Amino acid sequence: MTMTKQLASASQKPIAFTRDFCIYTVKGGKVYYSWMLFLGFFALVGLVTTYIQMTTGLIVTGATDQIVWELFISSFIHCPSIASAAVLVVTPAYIYKRKDMKDLAVIGETVAMVFVIIGLNFIFFHMGRPDRFWHAIPGIGIFNFPSSVLTYDIIVLNTYLVINAVAVFYLLYKRYVGQPLNKKFYTPLIYFAVAWGPFIHIITAFILSSNNSQISSWRSALLPFSFLAMAAAAGPALIIIIFLLIRKFSKMDIADSVIDFFSQVIIWGLGVLILMFAIEFFTELFPGTHHGASLKYAMEGHQGLDAYVPWFWSVMVMLVLPFLLLLNTRIRKSYNFLLPLICLAVFLTILFEKPIVLVFPAFSPTPLGEYAVYHPTLIEIFNVLFVWATGFMMLTMLIKGVVGVLTGDVRDSQVAEGGAK
Repeated sequence: MTMTKQLASASQKPIAFTRDFCIYTVKGGKVYYSWMLFLGFFALVGLVTTYIQMTTGLIVTGATDQIVWELFISSFIHCPSIASAAVLVVTPAYIYKRKDMKDLAVIGETVAMVFVIIGLNFIFFHMGRPDRFWHAIPGIGIFNFPSSVLTYDIIVLNTYLVINAVAVFYLLYKRYVGQPLNKKFYTPLIYFAVAWGPFIHIITAFILSSNNSQISSWRSALLPFSFLAMAAAAGPALIIIIFLLIRKFSKMDIADSVIDFFSQVIIWGLGVLILMFAIEFFTELFPGTHHGASLKYAMEGHQGLDAYVPWFWSVMVMLVLPFLLLLNTRIRKSYNFLLPLICLAVFLTILFEKPIVLVFPAFSPTPLGEYAVYHPTLIEIFNVLFVWATGFMMLTMLIKGVVGVLTGDVRDSQVAEGGAK
Protein backbone atom coordinates (compact mmCIF):
# COMPACT_ATOMS: atom_id res chain seq x y z
CA MET A 1 0.00 0.00 0.00
CA THR A 2 1.40 3.37 -1.02
CA MET A 3 1.78 6.26 1.41
CA THR A 4 -1.13 8.09 -0.24
CA LYS A 5 -3.45 5.11 0.17
CA GLN A 6 -2.37 4.67 3.81
CA LEU A 7 -3.15 8.31 4.58
CA ALA A 8 -6.49 8.04 2.80
CA SER A 9 -7.33 4.89 4.74
CA ALA A 10 -6.36 6.52 8.05
CA SER A 11 -8.52 9.58 7.31
CA GLN A 12 -11.55 7.36 6.64
CA LYS A 13 -11.27 5.38 9.89
CA PRO A 14 -12.98 8.03 12.08
CA ILE A 15 -15.87 8.08 9.61
CA ALA A 16 -16.04 4.30 9.61
CA PHE A 17 -15.93 4.25 13.42
CA THR A 18 -18.80 6.72 13.65
CA ARG A 19 -20.82 4.77 11.08
CA ASP A 20 -20.26 1.35 12.65
CA PHE A 21 -20.86 2.68 16.17
CA CYS A 22 -24.16 4.35 15.22
CA ILE A 23 -25.41 1.32 13.26
CA TYR A 24 -24.67 -0.96 16.21
CA THR A 25 -26.57 1.28 18.66
CA VAL A 26 -29.85 0.97 16.73
CA LYS A 27 -29.75 -2.82 16.54
CA GLY A 28 -31.21 -4.96 19.30
CA GLY A 29 -33.74 -7.52 20.41
CA LYS A 30 -37.34 -7.27 21.59
CA VAL A 31 -36.41 -6.02 25.05
CA TYR A 32 -34.21 -3.30 23.61
CA TYR A 33 -36.83 -2.08 21.13
CA SER A 34 -39.59 -2.25 23.75
CA TRP A 35 -37.55 -0.07 26.09
CA MET A 36 -36.79 2.42 23.34
CA LEU A 37 -40.46 2.55 22.27
CA PHE A 38 -41.48 3.17 25.88
CA LEU A 39 -39.06 6.11 26.10
CA GLY A 40 -40.04 7.21 22.60
CA PHE A 41 -43.66 7.67 23.67
CA PHE A 42 -42.68 10.26 26.30
CA ALA A 43 -40.27 11.85 23.84
CA LEU A 44 -43.02 12.33 21.24
CA VAL A 45 -45.53 13.70 23.76
CA GLY A 46 -42.76 15.91 25.13
CA LEU A 47 -42.16 17.45 21.73
CA VAL A 48 -45.70 18.79 21.80
CA THR A 49 -45.53 20.08 25.38
CA THR A 50 -42.09 21.55 24.73
CA TYR A 51 -43.49 23.50 21.80
CA ILE A 52 -46.30 24.79 24.02
CA GLN A 53 -43.90 26.00 26.70
CA MET A 54 -41.40 27.52 24.29
CA THR A 55 -44.14 29.49 22.50
CA THR A 56 -46.23 30.39 25.56
CA GLY A 57 -43.61 30.81 28.28
CA LEU A 58 -43.11 29.69 31.86
CA ILE A 59 -46.68 30.63 32.68
CA VAL A 60 -47.62 27.05 31.69
CA THR A 61 -45.55 25.73 34.63
CA GLY A 62 -46.56 25.73 38.29
CA ALA A 63 -44.10 28.47 39.25
CA THR A 64 -45.60 31.30 41.34
CA ASP A 65 -44.42 34.44 43.09
CA GLN A 66 -43.94 32.37 46.24
CA ILE A 67 -42.15 29.37 44.63
CA VAL A 68 -40.13 30.52 41.64
CA TRP A 69 -38.22 27.30 40.94
CA GLU A 70 -40.02 24.59 38.97
CA LEU A 71 -39.47 20.86 38.61
CA PHE A 72 -36.76 21.64 36.06
CA ILE A 73 -34.35 23.04 38.65
CA SER A 74 -34.99 20.30 41.20
CA SER A 75 -34.41 17.69 38.48
CA PHE A 76 -31.24 19.48 37.40
CA ILE A 77 -29.87 19.33 40.95
CA HIS A 78 -30.13 15.53 40.81
CA CYS A 79 -28.09 15.20 37.61
CA PRO A 80 -24.69 16.21 39.04
CA SER A 81 -25.21 13.50 41.69
CA ILE A 82 -25.03 10.86 38.98
CA ALA A 83 -22.47 12.62 36.80
CA SER A 84 -19.98 13.16 39.62
CA ALA A 85 -20.40 9.53 40.74
CA ALA A 86 -18.45 8.44 37.64
CA VAL A 87 -15.40 9.22 39.75
CA LEU A 88 -16.31 6.19 41.86
CA VAL A 89 -15.89 3.97 38.79
CA VAL A 90 -12.77 5.60 37.40
CA THR A 91 -10.83 5.90 40.67
CA PRO A 92 -10.66 2.17 41.52
CA ALA A 93 -9.83 1.32 37.91
CA TYR A 94 -6.99 3.77 37.27
CA ILE A 95 -5.74 4.92 40.67
CA TYR A 96 -6.10 1.69 42.65
CA LYS A 97 -5.41 -0.51 39.58
CA ARG A 98 -8.38 -2.83 39.97
CA LYS A 99 -8.25 -5.09 36.92
CA ASP A 100 -11.89 -6.14 37.26
CA MET A 101 -12.95 -2.52 36.70
CA LYS A 102 -10.45 -1.44 34.04
CA ASP A 103 -12.84 -1.73 31.09
CA LEU A 104 -15.81 -0.46 33.10
CA ALA A 105 -14.39 3.00 33.69
CA VAL A 106 -15.47 4.12 30.22
CA ILE A 107 -19.07 3.16 31.08
CA GLY A 108 -18.92 5.40 34.16
CA GLU A 109 -17.56 8.23 32.02
CA THR A 110 -20.40 7.70 29.54
CA VAL A 111 -22.97 7.97 32.34
CA ALA A 112 -21.30 11.18 33.52
CA MET A 113 -21.33 12.68 30.04
CA VAL A 114 -25.02 11.91 29.46
CA PHE A 115 -26.17 13.20 32.84
CA VAL A 116 -24.36 16.48 32.34
CA ILE A 117 -26.27 16.85 29.06
CA ILE A 118 -29.56 15.97 30.80
CA GLY A 119 -28.84 18.58 33.47
CA LEU A 120 -28.08 21.26 30.89
CA ASN A 121 -31.36 20.43 29.11
CA PHE A 122 -33.25 21.04 32.35
CA ILE A 123 -31.55 24.43 32.60
CA PHE A 124 -32.72 25.27 29.07
CA PHE A 125 -36.32 24.56 30.09
CA HIS A 126 -35.89 26.63 33.26
CA MET A 127 -34.63 29.59 31.22
CA GLY A 128 -37.98 29.92 29.45
CA ARG A 129 -36.21 31.30 26.38
CA PRO A 130 -33.32 28.92 25.61
CA ASP A 131 -32.50 30.92 22.50
CA ARG A 132 -31.09 33.58 24.83
CA PHE A 133 -28.43 31.31 26.31
CA TRP A 134 -25.89 33.26 24.27
CA HIS A 135 -26.02 35.94 27.00
CA ALA A 136 -23.73 33.68 29.07
CA ILE A 137 -21.17 33.09 26.31
CA PRO A 138 -17.88 34.92 27.02
CA GLY A 139 -17.15 37.67 24.53
CA ILE A 140 -20.71 37.67 23.18
CA GLY A 141 -22.80 38.11 26.29
CA ILE A 142 -22.03 39.13 29.86
CA PHE A 143 -20.32 36.19 31.55
CA ASN A 144 -20.23 37.83 35.02
CA PHE A 145 -16.97 36.13 35.95
CA PRO A 146 -15.96 35.84 38.76
CA SER A 147 -18.86 37.47 40.63
CA SER A 148 -21.59 34.98 39.65
CA VAL A 149 -21.68 31.47 41.13
CA LEU A 150 -23.72 30.41 38.10
CA THR A 151 -20.69 31.28 35.97
CA TYR A 152 -18.61 28.74 37.87
CA ASP A 153 -21.33 26.14 37.36
CA ILE A 154 -21.27 26.78 33.61
CA ILE A 155 -17.50 26.34 33.62
CA VAL A 156 -17.34 23.15 35.70
CA LEU A 157 -20.26 21.44 33.94
CA ASN A 158 -19.05 22.11 30.42
CA THR A 159 -15.44 21.31 31.31
CA TYR A 160 -16.53 18.00 32.85
CA LEU A 161 -18.63 17.26 29.78
CA VAL A 162 -15.70 17.89 27.42
CA ILE A 163 -13.26 15.87 29.54
CA ASN A 164 -15.50 12.82 29.64
CA ALA A 165 -16.52 13.08 25.98
CA VAL A 166 -12.88 13.21 24.86
CA ALA A 167 -11.88 10.38 27.19
CA VAL A 168 -14.78 8.13 26.12
CA PHE A 169 -14.50 8.50 22.37
CA TYR A 170 -10.69 8.51 22.36
CA LEU A 171 -10.62 5.15 24.17
CA LEU A 172 -13.39 3.70 22.01
CA TYR A 173 -11.71 4.79 18.78
CA LYS A 174 -8.39 3.28 19.84
CA ARG A 175 -10.14 0.02 20.69
CA TYR A 176 -11.95 0.13 17.35
CA VAL A 177 -8.76 0.45 15.31
CA GLY A 178 -6.79 -1.92 17.57
CA GLN A 179 -4.21 0.65 18.66
CA PRO A 180 -2.80 1.15 22.16
CA LEU A 181 -3.71 4.25 24.14
CA ASN A 182 -1.30 7.14 24.33
CA LYS A 183 -0.92 7.05 28.12
CA LYS A 184 0.84 10.42 28.20
CA PHE A 185 -2.40 11.91 26.88
CA TYR A 186 -5.06 9.62 28.36
CA THR A 187 -3.82 9.12 31.94
CA PRO A 188 -3.60 12.86 32.83
CA LEU A 189 -7.05 13.29 31.27
CA ILE A 190 -8.48 10.61 33.57
CA TYR A 191 -6.81 12.06 36.65
CA PHE A 192 -8.11 15.50 35.77
CA ALA A 193 -11.64 14.08 35.43
CA VAL A 194 -11.34 12.41 38.85
CA ALA A 195 -10.23 15.67 40.45
CA TRP A 196 -12.85 17.72 38.61
CA GLY A 197 -15.88 15.45 39.26
CA PRO A 198 -16.79 16.57 42.81
CA PHE A 199 -16.72 20.24 41.77
CA ILE A 200 -19.87 19.96 39.68
CA HIS A 201 -21.95 19.01 42.72
CA ILE A 202 -20.21 21.34 45.15
CA ILE A 203 -20.83 24.34 42.88
CA THR A 204 -24.48 23.26 42.50
CA ALA A 205 -24.81 23.44 46.29
CA PHE A 206 -23.16 26.87 46.25
CA ILE A 207 -25.79 28.10 43.78
CA LEU A 208 -28.53 27.26 46.26
CA SER A 209 -26.76 28.78 49.26
CA SER A 210 -25.67 31.98 47.48
CA ASN A 211 -28.57 33.01 45.25
CA ASN A 212 -31.35 32.75 47.84
CA SER A 213 -30.14 34.47 50.97
CA GLN A 214 -33.64 34.58 52.49
CA ILE A 215 -33.86 30.76 52.52
CA SER A 216 -32.19 29.71 55.74
CA SER A 217 -32.36 25.96 55.08
CA TRP A 218 -29.93 26.34 52.16
CA ARG A 219 -27.40 28.44 54.07
CA SER A 220 -25.65 25.43 55.52
CA ALA A 221 -22.01 24.39 55.30
CA LEU A 222 -23.23 20.78 55.26
CA LEU A 223 -25.08 21.19 51.97
CA PRO A 224 -22.14 20.43 49.62
CA PHE A 225 -21.20 17.39 51.68
CA SER A 226 -24.81 16.19 51.72
CA PHE A 227 -24.85 16.49 47.93
CA LEU A 228 -21.66 14.42 47.68
CA ALA A 229 -23.17 11.77 49.98
CA MET A 230 -26.23 11.65 47.71
CA ALA A 231 -23.89 11.21 44.75
CA ALA A 232 -22.20 8.30 46.52
CA ALA A 233 -25.60 6.64 46.97
CA ALA A 234 -27.60 7.48 43.84
CA GLY A 235 -24.72 7.21 41.36
CA PRO A 236 -23.59 3.68 42.28
CA ALA A 237 -27.26 2.63 42.51
CA LEU A 238 -27.77 3.49 38.83
CA ILE A 239 -24.39 2.05 37.87
CA ILE A 240 -25.23 -1.28 39.53
CA ILE A 241 -28.48 -1.46 37.55
CA ILE A 242 -26.60 -0.72 34.32
CA PHE A 243 -23.91 -3.29 35.07
CA LEU A 244 -26.49 -5.97 35.90
CA LEU A 245 -28.34 -5.27 32.64
CA ILE A 246 -25.11 -5.38 30.66
CA ARG A 247 -24.18 -8.67 32.27
CA LYS A 248 -27.59 -10.13 31.49
CA PHE A 249 -28.10 -8.93 27.93
CA SER A 250 -24.57 -8.91 26.51
CA LYS A 251 -21.51 -11.13 26.45
CA MET A 252 -19.49 -8.65 28.51
CA ASP A 253 -18.35 -10.17 31.78
CA ILE A 254 -18.73 -8.06 34.92
CA ALA A 255 -17.43 -9.74 38.06
CA ASP A 256 -19.50 -10.05 41.24
CA SER A 257 -16.69 -8.22 43.05
CA VAL A 258 -17.54 -5.07 41.08
CA ILE A 259 -21.23 -5.22 42.05
CA ASP A 260 -20.27 -5.90 45.68
CA PHE A 261 -17.93 -2.91 45.70
CA PHE A 262 -20.63 -0.50 44.57
CA SER A 263 -23.16 -2.02 46.99
CA GLN A 264 -20.80 -1.14 49.84
CA VAL A 265 -20.33 2.36 48.43
CA ILE A 266 -24.11 2.84 48.57
CA ILE A 267 -24.10 1.77 52.22
CA TRP A 268 -21.45 4.34 53.07
CA GLY A 269 -23.19 7.03 51.01
CA LEU A 270 -26.56 6.42 52.66
CA GLY A 271 -24.97 6.20 56.10
CA VAL A 272 -23.22 9.54 55.74
CA LEU A 273 -26.38 11.09 54.24
CA ILE A 274 -28.54 9.90 57.14
CA LEU A 275 -26.00 11.34 59.57
CA MET A 276 -26.03 14.65 57.68
CA PHE A 277 -29.83 14.81 57.86
CA ALA A 278 -29.78 14.03 61.59
CA ILE A 279 -27.26 16.82 62.24
CA GLU A 280 -29.24 19.26 60.11
CA PHE A 281 -32.53 18.41 61.82
CA PHE A 282 -31.02 18.91 65.27
CA THR A 283 -29.36 22.18 64.27
CA GLU A 284 -32.56 23.58 62.77
CA LEU A 285 -35.15 22.29 65.23
CA PHE A 286 -33.52 22.28 68.67
CA PRO A 287 -33.12 26.08 69.07
CA GLY A 288 -36.82 26.53 68.19
CA THR A 289 -36.17 29.70 66.16
CA HIS A 290 -37.75 30.79 62.88
CA HIS A 291 -34.79 29.28 60.98
CA GLY A 292 -36.41 25.86 61.33
CA ALA A 293 -39.78 26.97 59.92
CA SER A 294 -39.20 25.47 56.45
CA LEU A 295 -38.17 22.13 57.89
CA LYS A 296 -41.13 22.07 60.28
CA TYR A 297 -43.40 22.87 57.34
CA ALA A 298 -42.09 19.86 55.42
CA MET A 299 -42.28 17.59 58.47
CA GLU A 300 -45.57 18.68 60.04
CA GLY A 301 -47.33 21.05 57.65
CA HIS A 302 -48.76 24.43 58.56
CA GLN A 303 -52.41 25.27 59.25
CA GLY A 304 -53.76 22.52 57.04
CA LEU A 305 -51.10 22.80 54.32
CA ASP A 306 -49.61 19.33 54.65
CA ALA A 307 -49.08 18.20 51.06
CA TYR A 308 -45.34 17.68 51.62
CA VAL A 309 -45.65 15.76 54.91
CA PRO A 310 -46.32 12.22 53.56
CA TRP A 311 -43.71 12.71 50.87
CA PHE A 312 -41.14 13.94 53.40
CA TRP A 313 -41.53 10.96 55.71
CA SER A 314 -41.66 8.54 52.78
CA VAL A 315 -38.30 9.87 51.59
CA MET A 316 -36.83 9.53 55.08
CA VAL A 317 -38.05 5.93 55.38
CA MET A 318 -36.76 5.06 51.91
CA LEU A 319 -33.32 6.37 52.82
CA VAL A 320 -33.07 4.40 56.06
CA LEU A 321 -34.70 1.16 54.83
CA PRO A 322 -32.28 0.47 51.92
CA PHE A 323 -29.38 1.29 54.24
CA LEU A 324 -30.53 -1.36 56.71
CA LEU A 325 -31.34 -3.90 54.00
CA LEU A 326 -27.98 -3.57 52.28
CA LEU A 327 -26.21 -4.35 55.54
CA ASN A 328 -27.38 -7.92 54.94
CA THR A 329 -24.88 -9.80 52.78
CA ARG A 330 -27.52 -12.13 51.35
CA ILE A 331 -29.57 -9.18 50.08
CA ARG A 332 -26.48 -7.63 48.48
CA LYS A 333 -25.86 -10.94 46.73
CA SER A 334 -29.40 -11.07 45.30
CA TYR A 335 -28.21 -9.76 41.95
CA ASN A 336 -31.30 -10.70 39.96
CA PHE A 337 -34.06 -9.46 42.28
CA LEU A 338 -33.59 -7.62 45.58
CA LEU A 339 -30.41 -5.68 44.82
CA PRO A 340 -31.67 -4.03 41.59
CA LEU A 341 -34.99 -3.19 43.30
CA ILE A 342 -33.18 -1.54 46.20
CA CYS A 343 -30.89 0.35 43.81
CA LEU A 344 -33.89 1.60 41.84
CA ALA A 345 -35.55 2.71 45.10
CA VAL A 346 -32.40 4.59 46.17
CA PHE A 347 -32.09 6.34 42.80
CA LEU A 348 -35.76 7.40 42.72
CA THR A 349 -35.82 8.41 46.41
CA ILE A 350 -32.88 10.78 46.02
CA LEU A 351 -34.48 12.10 42.82
CA PHE A 352 -37.80 12.80 44.59
CA GLU A 353 -35.99 14.25 47.61
CA LYS A 354 -34.87 17.23 45.56
CA PRO A 355 -38.27 18.86 44.90
CA ILE A 356 -40.20 17.52 47.89
CA VAL A 357 -37.65 18.03 50.69
CA LEU A 358 -34.92 20.34 49.40
CA VAL A 359 -36.52 22.86 47.04
CA PHE A 360 -40.28 23.46 47.34
CA PRO A 361 -40.72 23.56 51.15
CA ALA A 362 -37.65 25.81 51.44
CA PHE A 363 -39.56 28.70 49.85
CA SER A 364 -42.00 28.76 52.78
CA PRO A 365 -42.43 30.91 54.70
CA THR A 366 -41.78 33.77 52.29
CA PRO A 367 -40.32 37.07 53.52
CA LEU A 368 -43.99 38.12 53.98
CA GLY A 369 -44.72 35.05 56.11
CA GLU A 370 -46.76 33.23 53.46
CA TYR A 371 -46.84 29.44 53.10
CA ALA A 372 -47.35 27.88 49.68
CA VAL A 373 -47.60 24.47 48.00
CA TYR A 374 -46.15 23.87 44.56
CA HIS A 375 -48.52 22.33 42.01
CA PRO A 376 -46.73 21.25 38.80
CA THR A 377 -48.79 21.38 35.63
CA LEU A 378 -49.21 18.50 33.19
CA ILE A 379 -47.19 20.37 30.59
CA GLU A 380 -44.36 20.82 33.07
CA ILE A 381 -44.48 17.15 34.10
CA PHE A 382 -44.40 15.95 30.50
CA ASN A 383 -41.52 18.29 29.72
CA VAL A 384 -39.58 16.81 32.63
CA LEU A 385 -40.40 13.31 31.38
CA PHE A 386 -39.33 14.42 27.89
CA VAL A 387 -35.87 15.36 29.14
CA TRP A 388 -35.51 12.14 31.12
CA ALA A 389 -36.79 10.01 28.23
CA THR A 390 -34.48 11.53 25.63
CA GLY A 391 -31.61 11.37 28.12
CA PHE A 392 -32.12 7.69 28.83
CA MET A 393 -32.50 6.98 25.12
CA MET A 394 -29.11 8.60 24.58
CA LEU A 395 -27.65 6.73 27.55
CA THR A 396 -29.02 3.39 26.33
CA MET A 397 -27.67 3.81 22.82
CA LEU A 398 -24.26 5.04 23.94
CA ILE A 399 -23.79 2.26 26.48
CA LYS A 400 -24.84 -0.30 23.89
CA GLY A 401 -22.23 1.08 21.51
CA VAL A 402 -19.59 1.18 24.26
CA VAL A 403 -20.26 -2.46 25.14
CA GLY A 404 -20.07 -3.33 21.43
CA VAL A 405 -16.61 -1.80 21.14
CA LEU A 406 -15.36 -3.33 24.40
CA THR A 407 -16.54 -6.82 23.42
CA GLY A 408 -15.15 -6.56 19.88
CA ASP A 409 -18.52 -6.51 18.09
CA VAL A 410 -17.71 -3.04 16.76
CA ARG A 411 -14.21 -2.84 15.33
CA ASP A 412 -12.28 -2.01 12.22
CA SER A 413 -12.46 -4.62 9.47
CA GLN A 414 -8.65 -4.83 9.30
CA VAL A 415 -8.49 -5.63 13.02
CA ALA A 416 -11.26 -8.23 12.63
CA GLU A 417 -9.29 -9.89 9.81
CA GLY A 418 -6.03 -9.80 11.76
CA GLY A 419 -4.55 -7.06 9.63
CA ALA A 420 -3.73 -4.79 12.57
CA LYS A 421 -2.47 -5.26 16.09
